[in-house]
Amino acid sequence: MTIQTTYNKAFWNTMRGQEAYPTVRDMADSTGSYPAPDEFIDSYTTALEKENLFRRIATVVKTTSTEGKIHAVTSTGTAAWVGENIAIPESADTVTQFALESYKLASLTRLKQSFVSDNKFDLENYLKNEFARRFGREEENAFIYGDGMDAPTGILHTTEGAPVGVTAAGSDAITYDEVIKLYFSLDKHYRKNGVWVMNDETALFLRTLKDTNGNYLWNHADNTILGKPVVYSPYMPGIESGEKAIAFGDFSYYWIIERQPLAVKALNEKYILEGQIGFAAFERLDAKLIIPESIKLLQLA
Repeated sequence: MTIQTTYNKAFWNTMRGQEAYPTVRDMADSTGSYPAPDEFIDSYTTALEKENLFRRIATVVKTTSTEGKIHAVTSTGTAAWVGENIAIPESADTVTQFALESYKLASLTRLKQSFVSDNKFDLENYLKNEFARRFGREEENAFIYGDGMDAPTGILHTTEGAPVGVTAAGSDAITYDEVIKLYFSLDKHYRKNGVWVMNDETALFLRTLKDTNGNYLWNHADNTILGKPVVYSPYMPGIESGEKAIAFGDFSYYWIIERQPLAVKALNEKYILEGQIGFAAFERLDAKLIIPESIKLLQLA
């Protein structure tokens, strides 16, 4: 039996309130929390991606250090044809250091003790889906609105988020031409992998926009605008005065730094009078837009 298989079995025995094996006891941190086994993390990550669009379109960087800096390369370099025995020209790469925090996102859920002790109850699947829903939604909210103080820095952050590419003339409407201008406000290199991000209400409004010839801006056949896919987030602001209602760009330049993957602690005694067992989980991460100009925003007047 492999080490991971042994740890996986020991972990779930511990979550069900059974005697903790030395294998898992030695893995506990100072709070008594245990890192989730790799097998669970794999399925949990898949569930997390369904709940959080940034987990699908951004770049996830895993690190074993809970503190420190990450080095990112901002490159404007190009390739060139060179003759034999000719020196290869240097590219204009700039290495930028990003000081990263280790923000803690946590949640606690409770279950009846009779469920947990019943081996037929799929505790692993329940915790996977429950924590993926809670963590995924709150992550997505922070990746949009985060202030960089107690949470990651979101794309709408005033100074460290994406810049405004277009300011709409009206405070409660967006025109066909303003969406076109937002598209072309983004550098062509970032437009190649561009994605539109907006909430449902904004999407509904844009679906009705037509040019002077009656042609729709939105391609209803494949849910694209100017050939680029549209994804929805309920956390994006709507079409209201002063709000940044649409983001367009290459979201691969938004980096999610996983400092510490999900860890779980079974609270066997805290809710014993209610006949319940609690499960406290947390993760540590940070996130930043490493190249601000890779995404542009449309803001209402």
